[in-house]
Formats: sequence, structure tokens, C-alpha cells
Amino acid sequence: MTQSSTANSVLRIGSRGSPLALVQAREVQARLAKACGLALEQIELKIIRTSGDVIQDRPLADAGGKGLFTKEIEEALLSGAIDLAVHSSKDMPTVLPEGLVLSAFLPREDARDAFIGRSAKTWRELPQGSVVGTASLRRQALIKRLRPDLAIVSLRGNVETRLRKVQTGEVEATLLAVAGLKRLGLFAEATMVLDIDEFLPAVGQGAIGIETRTDDAKTRALVALLDHADTATALAAERAFLAVLDGSCRTPIAGHARLSGDVVSFRGMIAKTDGSEALEVSREGRRADAAALGADAGRELKGRAGPSFFEH
Repeated sequence: MTQSSTANSVLRIGSRGSPLALVQAREVQARLAKACGLALEQIELKIIRTSGDVIQDRPLADAGGKGLFTKEIEEALLSGAIDLAVHSSKDMPTVLPEGLVLSAFLPREDARDAFIGRSAKTWRELPQGSVVGTASLRRQALIKRLRPDLAIVSLRGNVETRLRKVQTGEVEATLLAVAGLKRLGLFAEATMVLDIDEFLPAVGQGAIGIETRTDDAKTRALVALLDHADTATALAAERAFLAVLDGSCRTPIAGHARLSGDVVSFRGMIAKTDGSEALEVSREGRRADAAALGADAGRELKGRAGPSFFEH
């Protein structure tokens, strides 16, 4: 399905069709048009349905993991059906298909998580044994770490669907990315914003990534006009950390990097899904060493955890 098209398209953007994905794709479309001096209609939006959108009856971890939200879009990119793909960076696998590269990141939105409660406004106010819905093993692990008594159920679907399930009482609460709520104009639904120091975000959370073909120099040069240096540096540290840990949807991993001038500050965590154990690491170093710093943090945690940490 094509969202907008013209015979005079200069660039074709591939995106998932969820409301949030389209908001993000349109932001890239508008920024590209402005940066390249193009009319908006010269940049075509192509909606591509992914396996992650189709599979709604079970956790993604049971169906193949993160790549389910990118597989079909990346196939379209490799085939030449689109010129660039727009993704939520936290959905991106650490290893990209051969021939593809993350060429740019837009300025990062708020990276924090939000708590959305039906009657309880914070996780502290939830009655004993309350049911919390989330499809994220990271969020499950971190909320169980704070409240071991809570019952966790898998909650799939887009942002609006998950909010509705709270409103109808299917679950007492859920956890969602602040960035997604803000982009959809739904931030008022958040009853509590969780501090990063207490509730470490997913790697890449809040950052929109743009993927291109490695050999498409023309598109890469245009996309580079949008690249936000601080976000790209932070993501280099975070994705290097995740890559060392072989992060997947089965592994509760959190990581977040901050930039202050030439200094990168990184915090990472691995946890058991039931919240019973968590290991943290921190690093600080020069901007130029961001990826090495993240990878080193990952190696430390991998060594400290030992091979049995993630046994299911």
C-alpha cells in the first residue's frame, strides 16, 4: 500500500503502517523535503506490512524477535523498491543485513518510559497482585524488580490499542515509551514518567533511525543532511553494548548514553525476566570512543553474568 505517490518521486520511504510509524516517517519526509529543497509530494511514502504487525497472538520473543518489525522493509530496501527505511531505533536488530546501513538518526525524543495506570497513578500505588500488561521483557524485569508481587501479562498491539486495554480494565496498568506518546499527541495519558536512573530505557529508545543501501551514495548523502551528531554518538555506544551481549527480545537489556560536550556517559543493565537479579555497568569517555566504550561495558557485564544468567 502506498500512502502518497507521484510519477515524479525523487525518493521513496518505506515504513510500517502503524499510526506511530507513519508520524515518524512523515517527520523524515518533511525534514528531507526541507533539507533537499524538494516538494513534499516528491518524496513518496510506501507502507509495508511486517511480520511483527501480522503476529499479534504471542510475544515477539516466541516468534523470532526484533527483526520481525524490519524484515519486510529491509527486503524492499535491498530489492530497490524503496530508497530509505524509517525505523524506531529500539526495534532494530544489532546486525543488519549485508548491504544495508543505518545512515542517520533524527534528534532524539525523550528516552524515558511512562507508567499508565487505570486507577493507580504510579507503580507504587498499584494494589498487591495487580495485573500489568507489557510485551517488553525489559519492562517486565524492571517493574518486577520494583514490585515483585505484580502479575505480568503479554500486551501486544499499537500504542492506542494498549491504552484502550488499560481503560477497559483488561489490565490495571501498562508501560510505554514517552517518545511514542508525545509523537502521537497522547502524552497526557501518562500518569507517571519514570526516571532514567530508576528505570533504564531500551537501547535506542526515542531515536528515529534511517536505513539505506550501503552502495547508494546519492541517498546516503541526502539522508546525511538530517543526521544529529549527538544522537548518532549515543546510539553508537548503546548499539555496541547490545551487540556484545547478543541482545534479542529474549534478553532483558537496557542501555542509555548521554552526551555533554565531548563526554559520553553510558549506563547499561542486564536483568533476569522475573526481576530477581540485575547487573549494572557504567562508563564515561570521549565522544570519539563511544562505540568502544559501549562494547567494553557489554564485555564487562557478559563476564560478570556468566553463561547461566540468561538460561530460560
